Amino acid sequence: MREFGYQRVFDVPDALAFGADPEARYLGGGTNLVDLMKTGVDRPALLVDVRELPLDRIEATDSGGLRIGATVTNSDLAAHPEVRRRYPALAQAVLAGASGQLRNMATVGGNLLQRTRCGYFTDSSQPCNKRIPGSGCPAIKGEHRNHAILGASEHCVAVHPSDMSVALAAFDAVVHYETADGPGELPLAEFYLPVGDTPHLETALPSGALITGITLPPAPVAADSRYRKVRERASYAFAIGSVAAALDVRDGAVREVRLAFGAVASRPWRAREAERVLTGGPATPHAFADAADTELAAAEVLPHNRYKVALVRNLVVAMLTELAEEAAR
Repeated sequence: MREFGYQRVFDVPDALAFGADPEARYLGGGTNLVDLMKTGVDRPALLVDVRELPLDRIEATDSGGLRIGATVTNSDLAAHPEVRRRYPALAQAVLAGASGQLRNMATVGGNLLQRTRCGYFTDSSQPCNKRIPGSGCPAIKGEHRNHAILGASEHCVAVHPSDMSVALAAFDAVVHYETADGPGELPLAEFYLPVGDTPHLETALPSGALITGITLPPAPVAADSRYRKVRERASYAFAIGSVAAALDVRDGAVREVRLAFGAVASRPWRAREAERVLTGGPATPHAFADAADTELAAAEVLPHNRYKVALVRNLVVAMLTELAEEAAR
């Protein structure tokens, strides 16, 4: 591991001053960053510890949504009564995301910025376009069972590992940040960049920007939501497929639906085509399957990850059917 400096900060201006160094990294819980430092994938010269910043609150917004500070821990986020009541899929996603020990350390801001767990990315002896642009993507012809089926490119087929971000995508979350030039915000739909031919560019955050929080807009449909994750073992593991779903049914018809997929793309995948097909139509398993098929028609599978198409389709049908049945009781 490279020698590095350490600086604890207590206010945002100080954090930005130290974070302006291109070789600095902001340190929250460190549950991903420290692992990458140990393997030599990330080699910062300075860690700027932001855990003491006053960004650890969850508050209602004037519009009826929620604002979640960047240093809120995953454990506190999942346990918060308003999150559990108004956005249950988000609480479920966070609880599915890691062990209790990690959730106690990991922060909301860090969760957004965690890097892929692709084995070629985390092994510094291997080529990887995300780690070394232009070096190649060995996963395409190598081990890719858990890799992307949507939105990938010839340059990268890695998937984003966050569970939390999948639920946030379903509920149109907005990411807030600070820079030396002032505050800014990005809808989560624009926060993560498409892979294209620049997989090393993962977010639209300006250089040196510090994430300060996330806003969830009011979404009554989110109260009837859930998150389901499939993994290769029941204990702590990353998803091989996941779905965040919310459904509002009136008189047997879909009035509103939210769907987002995880572990299928380099970013949380908002299933807008499926939502479009479902809205106004019947709330039936057949309609749910047709909507999933419409969304997944764009899938580009590799020899060993084609199972994900059926997996996600079945998740969508099962979850929406359960939500529709609950609404009919």
